Amino acid sequence: MSFDLVKPFDPWRSRICTCGDKFSFNPYTGCAHGCLYCYATYIPKFSHLRVKQRLLPRLEKDLKKLPRDALISMSNSSDPYPPVERELELTRQCLSLIKERNFRLLVITKSDIVARDADILSEMRCAVSITVTTLNAEKAAIIEPQAPEPQKRVEALKKLKDAGIPVVLRLDPVIPFLTENDALDVLEACDFVDHVVTSTLKLRSDSFKKITTAFPELREKYRDLYFGKGEKIQNSWYLPAEMRKRLLDTVAEKCDELGISYAFCREGFNFKAKSCDGSHLIP
Repeated sequence: MSFDLVKPFDPWRSRICTCGDKFSFNPYTGCAHGCLYCYATYIPKFSHLRVKQRLLPRLEKDLKKLPRDALISMSNSSDPYPPVERELELTRQCLSLIKERNFRLLVITKSDIVARDADILSEMRCAVSITVTTLNAEKAAIIEPQAPEPQKRVEALKKLKDAGIPVVLRLDPVIPFLTENDALDVLEACDFVDHVVTSTLKLRSDSFKKITTAFPELREKYRDLYFGKGEKIQNSWYLPAEMRKRLLDTVAEKCDELGISYAFCREGFNFKAKSCDGSHLIP
C-alpha cells in the first residue's frame, strides 16, 4: 500500500536500531533549530523550513490507509513544533485528525510549544518526548541556536506530565567534553519523567565541522576519538565502544537511582526498558 506523508519508519535499515514497528510523519519539511549535531543536514535545504502543500487533506488520506492500531512517530527529523507553529497551528490541526481516528502517537520535539496542545494530547493515546541536552542556557544557545531555552523544555515536560500525559526525556546526544558532565543535572531536573532515552554524539562530516568550528578545542580530540579510534557505522562515526559504554552507564546508573526506565538509541548495548523510544508508555 502506498502512502504520501505517513510512511513506515526505517532508520537507514540500521542493524542496531531497536525501534518496533511504527510509522513516521513530519508535518513540516526541514527544521529551524539549527543544531550543530544534527544528523539530517544531508537532506537538501534541510535548514530551510517549509510548509507542506495541502498538508491536512494529504494526511487525512494517509490516515484512512493505516492499520487500526498503528503507532505514528511525529517527527523523526523535522521538528513538529518550529517557531512558526505558534501562529500556523498546523501540527495542532494534524493532532486533531490523528485523534479522530484514535491512532497511537509518539511526539518527538525540542520545543516547549508542544505544551500548548496538552488539551488535545491528554485525550489521545500518546506520549511526548522532549530533547534536553544541557541545562546550561549559554551552551545550549551555541549548540542548539534556534531551539527554546532548556528550562522552558523542562517546564513543558512537567506541564504535560501534570496533564496526565506520559513524558519521555531525550537526553540526546551526550556530547563528549561538552555536555557529558551536564547529564546528571538534566536527569535531576527531570526526575518526574516516565522514561529516558539517551545516546552519544554520532558525527558526520558536516556536524564535525560545525561543532569544531564553534568549539575548536575539540577538533583534535574528535579526530582521534571518532576517526582514529572510533567506528563508522553506515554513514556516521561513533566513539570507541568503551567510551560510549562509560558515558551511557553514567546515565543508566542515575536513572536506576531515580527509579526511571531508560534505553539507548542506536548504540548496540542492551537495556531493560520495554522500548527504546518510550512507545511502551502508550496504551
